[in-house]
Amino acid sequence: MLSPDSVTRQLSDQISLAKAFVVIAKESNNLQFAWELSAQIRNSQVLLSTAATRRVPLTTRESDTAIRDMALLLFQGQQFHYDSATMIMKLKAKIQALEEQMSSVTEKSSKYGQIAAEEVPKGLYCIGIRLTTEWFRNLSLQQKINERMQMEAKLRDNSLNHFCVFSDNIVATSVVINSTSINSKNPAQLVFHIVTDEINYAAMRAWFGTTQFKGVTVEVQKFEDFKWLNASYVPVLKQLQDAETQSYYFSGHHDDDRTPIKFRNPKYLSMLNHLRFYIPEVFPALNKVVFLDDDVVVQKDLSGLFSIDLNGNVNGAVETCMETFHRYHKYLNYSHPLIREHFDPDACGWAFGMNVFDLVEWRKRNVTSIYHYWQEKNVDRTLWKLGTLPPGLLTFYGLTEPLDPTWHVLGLGYTNVDPHLIQKGAVLHFNGNSKPWLKIGMEKYKPLWEKFVDYSHPLLQQCNFH
Repeated sequence: MLSPDSVTRQLSDQISLAKAFVVIAKESNNLQFAWELSAQIRNSQVLLSTAATRRVPLTTRESDTAIRDMALLLFQGQQFHYDSATMIMKLKAKIQALEEQMSSVTEKSSKYGQIAAEEVPKGLYCIGIRLTTEWFRNLSLQQKINERMQMEAKLRDNSLNHFCVFSDNIVATSVVINSTSINSKNPAQLVFHIVTDEINYAAMRAWFGTTQFKGVTVEVQKFEDFKWLNASYVPVLKQLQDAETQSYYFSGHHDDDRTPIKFRNPKYLSMLNHLRFYIPEVFPALNKVVFLDDDVVVQKDLSGLFSIDLNGNVNGAVETCMETFHRYHKYLNYSHPLIREHFDPDACGWAFGMNVFDLVEWRKRNVTSIYHYWQEKNVDRTLWKLGTLPPGLLTFYGLTEPLDPTWHVLGLGYTNVDPHLIQKGAVLHFNGNSKPWLKIGMEKYKPLWEKFVDYSHPLLQQCNFH
């Protein structure tokens, strides 16, 4: 007990106990005693700090006074009936109060974070407005682009590598195409099919009609032009137009806030988010396509994806079940008999965002009808809450081929990712709220995205996009 280590440990233990007594003393309104304890705590901390700075352990002689004075105060605390049982009870009450405060703060933080994630940056809005204006003002631009698109036989050439992106974000989509083309061994082999909405269609055509990506072919469509896209064929379209569903997403007052706010994102009301289940209808002439989300960055050549053998499966995807969090039971309601009877709760989840789809097998197996079946069964949202991954897990159950994890690295929009994984990853996914084009984007990962943005472009400078 007289060794230097024991002296240091004894002082540290006294400080910990004294801090607990300070809390209890303040709770009991014994402010004088709390002040005396705090002063002695500071004295002991100075001793420990001095010893740490000089890198020589405390001696019994120099710590004796501090230990004795603190012991007297702790004994006095016991006389105030600050016994263990009382302390435990009061500290438990204090902890409970702090946990309630933390829960409230966490909930507010989540709500504000969601609001920030849903905002459209002013610079991005400005780019869209200026491009739309230029499109309708410049008739020669329209004619030039229309003539070019009519001559593109590449759009239906299955010997080429076809990618699809469904987005209303011009800059994000541009980054996907730019990063893919820069890292491609043969950019002329690449064909990008962009599908957007009526609002962003003119801006998208103006941008991608005047921007060159090393010979990449780019097509822009709007989903409002798809004749097959109607409520009689597409169950989710009818659900999205339902007033109660819209109220559920925007107000969130129908289940006493039991559903986490992240599942109430109004983006789920956009048909662009659900088009991934209709890729064969969107591209009837294609046999294979790689689907990319607009929040990804490509940093390797992706031509190898088109030669992967899916072994008769429809969907090639990277699995995410390295931990139990990403297994089926996390996404689906296993108290429902339909889910319980048909799906293994420990089946491995996989990621949307970089998927290889064999459209020949998709059509042969009539996969879209499987999706329709589960969407109609979930009209009351009892099988799963919201989003596109849960119905994807149901639709492609038993039809998904696991890909090498280095093809698709996730998490750059919400968590810390192993730097070695980032270095090896072919596609980096900024899934989560912290998108790289937002102020709340994770600073350490933004450069991975920003290096594919041409900030010197006059339009980006005029709109102060940074």
